[in-house]
Amino acid sequence: MQRIGPQALADARIWQAGLQQTGWWHSFELPDGRVIKGANTIESLRTRVNLFPIPQDLRGKRVLDIGAWDGWFSFEMERRGAEVVSVDAYDSRNFRYLQRELHSKIDYRIMDMYELTPAKLGTFDIVLFLGVLYHLKHPLLGLERVCALTRDLAVVQTFVSSEPGSPVMEFFEFDELGGQFDNWCAPNTACVMAMARTAGFARAGLVDVNKSSSATVICYRHFPEPSAAPDTPLVLAGCMHAVNFGINFDSEKDEYASAWFTCEPSIKDAPELTRADIQVSVGPFHIAPVALDRKADAWQVTFKMPPGLPNGWNEVRLRTASSGWSNPCKIAIDLPVDCESLTITGAADGKTWTPYQLQTGPDAVLALWVAGLPENRDRANVRIGLGEYALPPYTIEPWEAAKPAQINVRLPAELEPGTYPLTVAVGGVISAPVSIRCVHR
Repeated sequence: MQRIGPQALADARIWQAGLQQTGWWHSFELPDGRVIKGANTIESLRTRVNLFPIPQDLRGKRVLDIGAWDGWFSFEMERRGAEVVSVDAYDSRNFRYLQRELHSKIDYRIMDMYELTPAKLGTFDIVLFLGVLYHLKHPLLGLERVCALTRDLAVVQTFVSSEPGSPVMEFFEFDELGGQFDNWCAPNTACVMAMARTAGFARAGLVDVNKSSSATVICYRHFPEPSAAPDTPLVLAGCMHAVNFGINFDSEKDEYASAWFTCEPSIKDAPELTRADIQVSVGPFHIAPVALDRKADAWQVTFKMPPGLPNGWNEVRLRTASSGWSNPCKIAIDLPVDCESLTITGAADGKTWTPYQLQTGPDAVLALWVAGLPENRDRANVRIGLGEYALPPYTIEPWEAAKPAQINVRLPAELEPGTYPLTVAVGGVISAPVSIRCVHR
C-alpha cells in the first residue's frame, strides 16, 4: 500500500529541481545585501526555525547541526550567540563560501553520522537533526548517537509516512522515495517519537507535520519539574543490571537496569501505578521506563541506561510526575574493576555456621568473608572457585571501606564430599586458596 502522499512526492521533485537549477538548498541574505536563492526560501526556513523551542539568545550554549548542508540553521544558531559545530558527510563548497562571507567561527567537520560520539565532539545543549533520519539505513542507531551528544534537547525533522495509529515505518530497498537510493525509510510520527524515547530521550513531542510530510519532533533529556508541591517520594530499595544483576554498566552497550521501590502510604493503600507514572533519573539525565511490575509489597521498574552518562559513579533516583525524587542508589559506568589483592578472612556453612566445613545438599550455601574487594564489585565480576567449580555469588554485602564483605554462594547439588581449595577472583586478581571440607548432611 502506498502511504507516501502525492503532495509530498511532488514537493520532493520540485525541491530537487530547484537544487539542480540553483546549486543551493538553502537561501541566504548576505550582509552586503546580496540574496542567494535556493530550493528553500528564506521565509520557509524562518518558519521552520520558529517551530523550535530555542531562545534568541544562545550565548554560553553549544549547538551541533548534523547534516548542515548549506548551513542556514548553523549560521542562524551562531547569529544567536551559540558556539556551533556543524557536521556533514561531504565537504560543501557552499558552506565554505558562506563561512568566509559571514566571517563565521563555526567548527565545520566532515564526518559520517555513525562516527559522531561525545569522545570526538563533546556534548551539546542543543542538537539539530534536520532532514537526516530518513536517509539512515539504521535510524534507531542514529537517534542513539544523537541522544548521547545531547545535554538538553534535540530537534528532529524527518520525512514521515501518513500511516496513522501505532508506530510503523516504511522501508525502501531501492529508490522508491523521490528517486533517491539513500532515502531508506519513512516512519510515521508515532514511530519517530517511540524511537526517540527508545534511543534514550526522556520524552518527545510532535510540534508540526507540514503538507510535504515533514514532521518536527522535539526530544528532551529531562522531564518537566512538578508544577505543585511534590508528594511524598518513593523509597528506592535497590538497582542492578537487568541481565547480569550487577551494578556495573558499559556505555558502549545497549544495557538496561531494574530498580525496586515502595511508596508511602504502604503499597496496599497506594493508588495503582502505571509505567507512564514513573520517571527515572540516572546521573544528569532522565529516562522513561520500559516496564513496570508489581512484586508483592514492592514495584519493579525496568529502564534503558541513558546514553552519554559520565564515567564513574552515577546516582539512580525515581519519582512520579507529582512526587519528589527518591533516595539515591549508586551504579557504575565504565568504571574499571581494580583491586591490589584479595584475602579470604573466613568461610562457613551458610546454615550451620560451622567454620570451613560445609554440609552438601540441594540447598547448601557457602558464606565467606573477603578483604580487598573494590567498591564496584558485584555478582557479575566476582567469581568463587571451589575445586573445579566456578561459582557466581548470589548476594554480596554492601561495601564498606576496610571491612571484609560477606559473600553467599549456592553450592552445586552434585558436590561430592571431600576437601576443596576455595579462592576468590576479581578481574585478574585471585586470592590465596583456603581449604574447605565438604561432608554429607
